[in-house]
Amino acid sequence: MTILVTGATGQLGGLAVRHLLDRVPAGDLAVSVRDAGKAADLAARGVAVRRGDFADPASLDFAGVDTLLLVSADGPDDLRIAMHANAIDAAERAGVRRVVYTSVVAADTSPLALARVHVATERRIRASGRAFTILRNGLYHENYTAGLPGALDRGALVTATGEGRVASVARDDLALAAAIVATGDGHDGRTYELTGDRAWSFDELAEAAAEVAGKPLPHKSVSGGELRAGLLAAGLPEFVADLLADIDAGIRADALSTVRPDLADLIGRAPAPVEQAVRAAL
Repeated sequence: MTILVTGATGQLGGLAVRHLLDRVPAGDLAVSVRDAGKAADLAARGVAVRRGDFADPASLDFAGVDTLLLVSADGPDDLRIAMHANAIDAAERAGVRRVVYTSVVAADTSPLALARVHVATERRIRASGRAFTILRNGLYHENYTAGLPGALDRGALVTATGEGRVASVARDDLALAAAIVATGDGHDGRTYELTGDRAWSFDELAEAAAEVAGKPLPHKSVSGGELRAGLLAAGLPEFVADLLADIDAGIRADALSTVRPDLADLIGRAPAPVEQAVRAAL
């Protein structure tokens, strides 16, 4: 069995590779990365490093792969859809048996704009004739805890989430679930909704950060337009500002607050709480 991980030098992909190496010999593992030099440490451990770019279909080499762990790419929506399709086409050509894909929670019913990418990719996977497992990942704790030091410096945590709640997840728990599915049996045809075991509000996040830091941190909720303008002023690309503002709107509407048991069932324990990520960030 050969398992190939795309995006293996990224954050989620890199963690998935680490967990896979706890479960299979390095010789049974391959990675596809745009810059092979960044995976030199994996090559030194015996992992097969293949240079591949989703935007360059001819570069994608999935020969001899049994299970493809397809970590979703970054970028504008239409580009992501096209790149994912390129990867799935390459999997078909190579005769890959199974595709495990990192989607987004409740993709088929979500009001989030980013769900369009994942719905299109899920449909393309199902149409490919490959066995598949869909991992619908919740939002990462780290999306929100990484900005806490800056928020403390500025004196406020600014979002457009209002009183909405989100059942976020530690990135490492999602990577562990991906490794378990990629190496295990009984997951073909399954779609897992992977969330934390409780939903929290940004008032609660600010309170947790204040407790760890020993200084006040109020949560200031602004309009989506104000948030977007601030993100653009900070130099973020327009598509990223739009994405983040849309996610905050979804949280405000409680579209990301549903708690599901799938992640705990897969990893065999309660998911790591957001407070753990707060402590790590501060």
